[in-house]
Amino acid sequence: MEIEGGCYCGNVRYKTDSTALFKGVCFCRECQYISGGGANFVMGVAEGGFEYTKGTPKGFTRGDLESPVTREFCPDCGTHLLAKGKGMPGALMLKAGTLDDPSVYESPQMAIYTCDKQAFHQIPEGIPSFERTPGA
Repeated sequence: MEIEGGCYCGNVRYKTDSTALFKGVCFCRECQYISGGGANFVMGVAEGGFEYTKGTPKGFTRGDLESPVTREFCPDCGTHLLAKGKGMPGALMLKAGTLDDPSVYESPQMAIYTCDKQAFHQIPEGIPSFERTPGA
């Protein structure tokens, strides 16, 4: 199944032929900064099936974290498109809001980094929750 998406202004576009490896909602403090306070809804896809079809994103990696992820953004409108990191070899975490058809995300299969969850955050009912990541 081919999935397409991009940023708010349309200057950066992507596509992937990968099916979702997993779908999650992340409550980590870094995601809260990126989202403006909420959790981040992510869909893991294989890096090998992903490509940018228009524009070039800007990457950012924090230097002060033990295991930082690299976050890629549109350099024009600032839309956070994806994250990738050493803890996720071969996978990219697409942001559900950047999908052309966000309904393909459906719903998260797990909640991660609930240790950073705020009182105003809601974990969807019936999904496994992890203080950090599964197995960590």
